[in-house]
Amino acid sequence: MTRVRRYRPEDREAVEDICVRTAHEGGDSRPHYRDPGIFPATFALPYVVLEPDLAFVLDDGSGRAVGYILGTADTARFVADFRTAWLPSAAARYPEPDGPPGSPDEAMVGLLHRPERMLVPEVAAYPAHLHIDLLPGWQGRGHGRTLMRTLLQALQDKGVPAVHLSMVTANTPARAFYDRLGFHEIEVPDPGPVTYLGRTTKDLDGL
Repeated sequence: MTRVRRYRPEDREAVEDICVRTAHEGGDSRPHYRDPGIFPATFALPYVVLEPDLAFVLDDGSGRAVGYILGTADTARFVADFRTAWLPSAAARYPEPDGPPGSPDEAMVGLLHRPERMLVPEVAAYPAHLHIDLLPGWQGRGHGRTLMRTLLQALQDKGVPAVHLSMVTANTPARAFYDRLGFHEIEVPDPGPVTYLGRTTKDLDGL
């Protein structure tokens, strides 16, 4: 029977795979990048390493993770820890490019090396942030809602008032999902290809 549980170190490979297979506008990034491992190195693994108490997976009943929700309670602290505790190890595989990016891979590596991009003044009132991904076969079945409720409850228990996320604007199914869960758009000047959404960690009865 499927269940949501806390992340365990043995889930690391599955989390990487889920991230890679959902990273390109919600779809598989492998046809679009030479080394799609840059996605989990930037958007998944730092969370399970730096803030494992806010990392949850959807277990398919056999012990295999088929989805996850990862987050941090304090984005500013996470950015500092990313810079000092995570980036030095990740940079060995993904060194910082010289000059402007010349490929999609180099553009993503640039994001890895700029964790301060997460410090957006307009979302300061939403100190937590999150990432959620499910393998395609597990989407549309209510599991994302369960994962979201689990993380929001954990944040509420920590006294965190609100959470934000950034999503690729072109991923319209994801936007519909977040809208159903009570997220609203946060106006950010020149956000580029992403949209910022936020939500209180309270009022979870409807989830």
